Amino acid sequence: MEKSKIKIDIKNCLACGGCISVCLQDAIYMISSKANLDDKKCIRCGICIKTCPIGAIQESK
Repeated sequence: MEKSKIKIDIKNCLACGGCISVCLQDAIYMISSKANLDDKKCIRCGICIKTCPIGAIQESK
């Protein structure tokens, strides 16, 4: 079974950097003060989802 994808809602991203600091794979990076995800590096552990203070990072199916 394939894991869900992680999606970042860049419109709501606060650019706090919390997700970047907890990402175990260095899969999250900033572009124009918004978090972006390198899907090839992401292992979908979900730590970034739990860290985001406003819920801008979510699982999608």
